[in-house]
Amino acid sequence: MLTKMIVAAVLAVATGILTRQPSYAVYVFLIAAAVAFVLEGVRVVPQQSVFVVERFGRFHAALEPGLNFIVPVFDRVAYRHSLKEVPLDVPEQVCITKDNTQLGVDGILYFQVTDPRLASYGSSNYIAAISQLAQTTLRSEIGKMELDKTFESREEINKQIVSVLDEAGRSWGIKVLRYEIKSLTPPEAILRSMQQQITAEREKRALIAKSEGERQQEINVADGEKQAAVLRSEGEKQAAINRAQGEATALRVIAEANAAAVRAVGEAMSEKGGMDAANLKVAQEYVAAFSELAKQSNTVIVPANAADVASLITTAMTVLDKTRQTQAAAKGA
Repeated sequence: MLTKMIVAAVLAVATGILTRQPSYAVYVFLIAAAVAFVLEGVRVVPQQSVFVVERFGRFHAALEPGLNFIVPVFDRVAYRHSLKEVPLDVPEQVCITKDNTQLGVDGILYFQVTDPRLASYGSSNYIAAISQLAQTTLRSEIGKMELDKTFESREEINKQIVSVLDEAGRSWGIKVLRYEIKSLTPPEAILRSMQQQITAEREKRALIAKSEGERQQEINVADGEKQAAVLRSEGEKQAAINRAQGEATALRVIAEANAAAVRAVGEAMSEKGGMDAANLKVAQEYVAAFSELAKQSNTVIVPANAADVASLITTAMTVLDKTRQTQAAAKGA
């Protein structure tokens, strides 16, 4: 406001000198002062922002987004705050774990101003305060865990830091929304040993997977051979059953045919001249058998009782004579 009044006075003096009319200078000064007063009294606050107004050095009001008016000279805008969510990068720091291992940790913090008055007067620099508190809390939480546990407990660490910062931020008029660890960097020696451990673990899993695959393969092959043997034995069993059934059927058919032949021979023998025909047939077969033996071998087999042959031939001749006589008698009649 003082600057605007000085500009108004300069304009008035310049007008008086140029016009050589002191009354003009007064008019110009009054008009310029009125314009400066209006400009100084009007405040347009952007969306998601708030202005803190002091009157005579004391807190007077918080201007909401939109068009606002203040009393020049008496009031002044002392602080401007954004109500948006603000990301704050927390610098990397070295923390000592429970097993005395150095660990470089950095993160990012998200907060929001909820009370403009406390944000203006609760701390001289709430951003630096919350950043330092985040680092202190992080060192404390890392110190409670061993190195391997820190990599597994990021969510737990984040929640603990948010809880502590939110509790402290209430007196600063801010609310901590979340905290995220960006990186955990152990020393180079620890990284190499961890890499070796990971490599060994992967090789171990690969060997286990390979052995499991070979074991499953052997099981599958053995199971396949077992099923093939079972099917083969079942097939052989069924083939043997079918073969036996076929042989039994053949024997039964042959037996039935033999039985039918025997019955037919018996019936023929019971008729007149049947016995003589049977004797003749036997004699013929007997003689034919000996004839075949003589053709197939140089060795001549002589029956032990030659009288049997003679008797058989005699019987055959007698039967033939009777047959001829019977046929002749039939023709004469």
